[in-house]
Amino acid sequence: MRHEMIASRVHLDEFLGPFECQLDPRNRWNGWMSPYFTLDAARELSAQTIRMAEEDGYDCVDTIHVIDGRADSRDTVHIIQSDVKRSTDDEDDDQDPEPLAIAIRINWRDLEKGAEQATAIAVATRAARKAARRRKPNGKGETRTVVVHVRWQWVEENHTATNVIAPNRDGLYGIGGWEWTWSSEVWWCPRCGSYEEWHDTECACGLTRQATLLGVATWTAACVLHDRAPEATSALVDLTDLARICAVYAGDTELDMADDTGPFDTETLGKADEVLRRALGNATPADLTAAGWEHVPDPQSDRLYRITFPAARTN
Repeated sequence: MRHEMIASRVHLDEFLGPFECQLDPRNRWNGWMSPYFTLDAARELSAQTIRMAEEDGYDCVDTIHVIDGRADSRDTVHIIQSDVKRSTDDEDDDQDPEPLAIAIRINWRDLEKGAEQATAIAVATRAARKAARRRKPNGKGETRTVVVHVRWQWVEENHTATNVIAPNRDGLYGIGGWEWTWSSEVWWCPRCGSYEEWHDTECACGLTRQATLLGVATWTAACVLHDRAPEATSALVDLTDLARICAVYAGDTELDMADDTGPFDTETLGKADEVLRRALGNATPADLTAAGWEHVPDPQSDRLYRITFPAARTN
């Protein structure tokens, strides 16, 4: 039975995400989610996996790749290269082995018949590398896209370690489902202190979450500060360079932020700053406005904002 998909957000430990997605929250694998992503979300996921691989090594990271072409393009070959050295049995070869690479040949004109049927995947050869340099996607037809998942630690041992991810009937891509440990993003209710999954928009206490991740992060940062100063009602955040809370207020009164005399220590302020930084990401002024952030004119900074806290939680 196919259940109705709902909008949510997921992340993979602290490494990937959060990403907007569609999923059936009842369809879980050992408690983990099987999300479906739009093409834009798949592109962002691809960028994050490649960045992780470049930082931590391809041999311990799966990578996602999005390849664009045209419906009337001729066949093209695309090379995806890693930093993993190819294994060799030639003891007389004094040269270092080449990095392991994948060659993907795409028949763009047959793509409508199925991405898997129109795509051939193999370990890259010299001929494949030459073909990739010789021909690029061209044509003036509709844009076509192929999404590829590479599991580098198994590429030389198993031909199924690289596969094409075909979109479902809604045009969404199921990436890492039944394989990666996707978890639902959660939000923290500042009224009762409970955690709820992102798609559960109303807490059991009756409070409805804000619409954006940044809005929820504002709540969470407020709760961090409320633990030390329940009277706090707002804060000033300077977004110059790394975002940081530079002042906290109780009504119109500024609270002392000095470590030795004020209610806040370095750990508390650092934790609140980190909550906001993680949610800010590539936030635009429109995102800040939607989350209730108010721009504050200041001669020292044009990136100063006031965030207003919800009422302090009562136990």
